[in-house]
Amino acid sequence: MKRGKKYLESAAIVDKTMLYDVNEALDLVEKTAKAKFDETVELHIRLGVDGRNADQQVRGVVVLPHGTGKSIKVLAIVKGDNEAIAKEAGADYVGAEEMIAKIQGGWLDFDACVTTPDMMPAMGRVAKVLGPKGLMPNPKSGTVTTDVKKAINDIKAGKVEYRLDKSNIVHVRIGKVSFGKEKLMENFNTLMDAIVKAKPAAAKGTYIKSVVASSTMGPGIRVDYK
Repeated sequence: MKRGKKYLESAAIVDKTMLYDVNEALDLVEKTAKAKFDETVELHIRLGVDGRNADQQVRGVVVLPHGTGKSIKVLAIVKGDNEAIAKEAGADYVGAEEMIAKIQGGWLDFDACVTTPDMMPAMGRVAKVLGPKGLMPNPKSGTVTTDVKKAINDIKAGKVEYRLDKSNIVHVRIGKVSFGKEKLMENFNTLMDAIVKAKPAAAKGTYIKSVVASSTMGPGIRVDYK
């Protein structure tokens, strides 16, 4: 794979054999972010679990103290009094059956979807569309709820969902390079605390195997997380 000049310049200041403490790692993330836009800072956390087993799944949500820096478009699929509540809470799109029909027609211009338990039977019609994209509401992530206002407020405030991929790695954004090291550090610690607390009882051996931080266009930086 051919790399660009800026990437190669950034990679040259990162020692791939070294584990950097969190302070140094976040310093390097800032130094290696050379794009003309405000790059997103991501963590890639390899866990010592086997996600193929139901009792070793790691999934949850956490509200980052400084958000993610991304403006999140929220769709609320609700009806009755909850429509007004969702609009007041700041949902970008609000509706019921008509929104489900819109999704069936190929519309996916939103980043998160909130609904209520009474709408879940109807949501089954778009589960195969939303599921693979991580947009299907789920009680575990707090997006199927009777408290629509809180769910929307949390998402807008910077709630992120973390979950294992097929390689037993969790990928989560923790902010923008422009946040500065202090805010990124607080978001980092909040996320890592949540993942540690989510350790399945069935997990054996080393739980957190590796942590890698990177900006959108920058190289991976190995973090010494203890």
